Amino acid sequence: MVVIVPAVMAVFGYLLMKKLLWDLADEVLDGGDFLIVRTRNQEERVPLSNIMNVSTSILVNPPRVTLRLISPGKFGNEISFSPATPFSFNLFARNVVAEDLIIRVHNAKTARPGMIAGVGHE
Repeated sequence: MVVIVPAVMAVFGYLLMKKLLWDLADEVLDGGDFLIVRTRNQEERVPLSNIMNVSTSILVNPPRVTLRLISPGKFGNEISFSPATPFSFNLFARNVVAEDLIIRVHNAKTARPGMIAGVGHE
C-alpha cells in the first residue's frame, strides 16, 4: 500500500495536468480579424473565419477557452488557452472573452465581400 497509493496518485495527477494545463497555448493575441497564437517558440496567425466553434468550460480553474478550427494549423484542429479574466464570485458567469469571440467569429463568417460586418443596406 505504501507504494501503490502514491503511484496511483502520481498517475492521476499526470492525467489531470495533461488534460487541464499542458495543452494550453502560451499566448493568444487579438489582431482584429485574426488571432496570433504562440506556443513553445512557434507562432501561427488564425483568421476568425477559420474558427468553427468557440467553447468555454465553467467550474474549471484556470478558465479555459477552446477554439475548434475548420482547417487545422500548426497546433492541430483545436487551440485552447486561458484568458486573463478578473476574479468573480459568480461561478456561473459567462466568460467575457469567449462571448466576444463567438460574436466576432459569427460576424467574420457572415460578412459579405465588400460589406463591413454589421453594416449594410438591404
